[in-house]
Amino acid sequence: MEDLIVTVIHRALVAGTPLLLATLGEIVTERAGILNLGVEGMMAAGAVSAFIASLLTGSILVGITVAIVAGTLLATIHAFVCVTLKGNQVVSGLALVMLGLGASGLWGKPFIGKPLPLKVLDIELPVLGDIPYLGKMLFCQDPFFYAAIVLGLVFWFGLTHTRWGLVVRSVGESPGASEAQGINISIVQYISVMVGGAMAGLAGAHLSLSYNRVWAEGMTGGRGWIVIALTIFALWNPLRAYLGAFLFGGIFVLQYLLQPLGVPPNLLGMLPYLITLTVLVFAVMGKDRARAAAPANLGEAYLGSEG
Repeated sequence: MEDLIVTVIHRALVAGTPLLLATLGEIVTERAGILNLGVEGMMAAGAVSAFIASLLTGSILVGITVAIVAGTLLATIHAFVCVTLKGNQVVSGLALVMLGLGASGLWGKPFIGKPLPLKVLDIELPVLGDIPYLGKMLFCQDPFFYAAIVLGLVFWFGLTHTRWGLVVRSVGESPGASEAQGINISIVQYISVMVGGAMAGLAGAHLSLSYNRVWAEGMTGGRGWIVIALTIFALWNPLRAYLGAFLFGGIFVLQYLLQPLGVPPNLLGMLPYLITLTVLVFAVMGKDRARAAAPANLGEAYLGSEG
């Protein structure tokens, strides 16, 4: 029984890793006042780019780098539309989803079903990996997991204890006041959106290089939309993102545990998204708290002196 519990928690952490990576990026993006609903498309682009690059070059590191670049490039398109052209952020984000999913399906078609001969090996941390139960669950994971944990702490510290974080948060709260202090709103928002894209691309790389080690069209499976809900659930706080991401990772694992019990597969496939809707409902019910945590200017184009 103990081994089963350890295995389930270990797999939940693995399944939650891409959610955590992408959520951290979305938190930074939204803290700067830009709503990016295109996470699903950026993750898909990162996944296919990482797989193709790794397969052709024989290097996991090259694949990860290309995935980050792909996610960043798509995010830059979103930043251009929303920051430079002052376009509708919701429409731009939805268009980004279609662009990312369409491009990934087209580019990845010749590679469907091809196994990746490379493998991202788990890293067992010295001493910590020998701790009973905890060692297997927490300290014998792949590099993506450790990167997500470290980046979460870096983003939390950066947003709450550094001048960079203060600037990002002030732009999301009151861009007019920030501009009066000499802050270049466009540059801050561009960088924040690009950071979000890079993290979404990295999350996609985890899916195709470590989690599945194969490319299949639609392999993101709606995770990008779950990331949007997790950002609200986390109240735009990177530390709370840990809880949400790994909780949803456990829900993905739960599907496989319930399947042998005769639960209909269609219902199991709906489970993560039913939980997502539940999270959003509770977020709306607690709207006073959510609104207090949300950046005041989220989703609104800043016109500056023009407005």
